[in-house]
Amino acid sequence: MHIHILGICGTFMGSLAVLAKELGHHVTGSDANVYPPMSTQLQAQGIELTQGYDPAQLDPAPDVVVIGNALSRGNPAVEYVLNKGLPYVSGPQWLADHVLQGRWVLAVAGTHGKTTTSSMLAWVLEHAGLAPGFLIGGVPQNFAVSARLGDTPFFVVEADEYDSAFFDKRSKFVHYRPRTAILNNLEFDHADIFPDLPAIERQFHHLVRTIPSEGLVIHPTTEPALQRVIEMGCWTPVQTTGVDGQWQARLLSDDGSRFDVLFEGVQQGTVEWDMTGQHNVANALATLAAARHVGVVPSMAIDGLSAFKSVKRRMEKVAEVHGITIYDDFAHHPTAIATTLDGLRKHIGDAPLIAVIEPRSNSMKLGAHRDGLPQSVVQADHVVWYAPANLGWDLAATVASSPVPTNVCDSLEAIIAEVKTRVKPGTHVVIMSNGGFGGLHGKLAEALQ
Repeated sequence: MHIHILGICGTFMGSLAVLAKELGHHVTGSDANVYPPMSTQLQAQGIELTQGYDPAQLDPAPDVVVIGNALSRGNPAVEYVLNKGLPYVSGPQWLADHVLQGRWVLAVAGTHGKTTTSSMLAWVLEHAGLAPGFLIGGVPQNFAVSARLGDTPFFVVEADEYDSAFFDKRSKFVHYRPRTAILNNLEFDHADIFPDLPAIERQFHHLVRTIPSEGLVIHPTTEPALQRVIEMGCWTPVQTTGVDGQWQARLLSDDGSRFDVLFEGVQQGTVEWDMTGQHNVANALATLAAARHVGVVPSMAIDGLSAFKSVKRRMEKVAEVHGITIYDDFAHHPTAIATTLDGLRKHIGDAPLIAVIEPRSNSMKLGAHRDGLPQSVVQADHVVWYAPANLGWDLAATVASSPVPTNVCDSLEAIIAEVKTRVKPGTHVVIMSNGGFGGLHGKLAEALQ
């Protein structure tokens, strides 16, 4: 079967393409911007990519067109599909129908940490010999690929609350029907499609409604929004993590790189790993609970966590030049920025820390989270903000109240010049964006040479 994917370079759609290819289909696709890491992964898999949405790519007609949620009416390829009556489907629906049917689905949902936690869970199951399939919105370094079918019933999926397609406004995760569900946390996000937090809570409730009574829901005790979701109705056993939860961590180092794990008050073992930050300790507890649900004993799961290598673009060390360390991180919401910087600060102690931040997400462009930005960076010594011409609100005025010295730049060249004047051997530079940031990481490393 010939499957053509519109919007193929998104992390979800690119992973879907890998699975379709593995199922033996002829897969092609297109996107407005073809860029790594997804483009390189797809080309390595032999998947043919087209830049742009010229309808010519749909002639001869594929058997089915999978339409990504970034595309809407008015897109020339979408209009062609509709006018010609070509069969089309959303990505989540295709995944549910062709990959997830009959599998034991382990879904990881929440505002933050989905990619890291689903990568952890897939790796822990792999370490335990369960050879799971997975679809993850990033490239876990333990696997070097973002998706695979796997040869056992188990399938780990990053379960996003974003909508499915222009013709299906349900959250993606409603399609997945998990048996094991991790609900990591829940805050207001995606201001482009949700009016407020209760609207997102309602979608999480729809997810909870699909989990069987023999399944398991895992959530932290510290999230009032998730508590409200559970109170809307839950027909499934629940396990809790964190403060007062059934799964708890006893920190042995401030930065979260060593901690004891307790289940119902009984110590299960000690995690010693390369990860940092309280958020990753929380992700680990949820992973251990989910792994136990499919039969992995905690001691073996803890072993797996100790060999976990994180995900590309999640505090990934991308260069070290003259003693200056450069990291690439996906954080783009004030909470994620704050927890990531806090974890790094505890890890590096008093070493100089510079954050370079691009407010690029749809919610950021709408200004939804801007009030949280000035305080989100308190662990940095200096912050360079990127304000492109099309941002639509006054970033400089917003961050003027930040307790941390800041600069606002309108070009990559200005950012590089600013960072160059501030770094010295021993400085840590974290570049934070949910996009490619114009290849700033490589350009900065080159400029520092």
